[in-house]
Amino acid sequence: AVFAAEPDELAAATAGREQVRTLLPLLREAAIRLMRARIRQGNLLARHEALTAYLQASLARETVEQFRVLFLDRNARLISDEVLAQGTIDQTPVYPREVMRRAIRLKASELILVHNHPGWNPMPSREDIAMTRRLEQIAAVLGLRVRDHVIVGNGASTSFRQAGLL
Repeated sequence: AVFAAEPDELAAATAGREQVRTLLPLLREAAIRLMRARIRQGNLLARHEALTAYLQASLARETVEQFRVLFLDRNARLISDEVLAQGTIDQTPVYPREVMRRAIRLKASELILVHNHPGWNPMPSREDIAMTRRLEQIAAVLGLRVRDHVIVGNGASTSFRQAGLL
């Protein structure tokens, strides 16, 4: 909760404690880096809880939608985690061509799509489902596989794979 606090909330809670206010964002970043290092170890698809914790820590504070892709090799190991688009409070543009271009450049075999719903319910919209299916179809033509799409909300997330949507 402390790591997810807004700057003004943090300032009020740490009034007179400048060192604490300075240290907390650094600790948050260190925790995210540690989680990222953990998800790089082995098959990411077999480590859903670690993935979810990492995505919550890295996306839950965002105030606008971000579309990210986790690019995986053929053994489901993380090659790269990249923000491919940033939008507004309730939408972000997704360009399939850019997603696939980056996947090919990285020599990825599998993709995990990720985006956030800032401060609200992580349930997928019709647009989220349609976009995921479109990316899944395009990826298949190129010999790539979309393994999941995770939507991160405030304190919760939805996995398309676990919800049977993929």
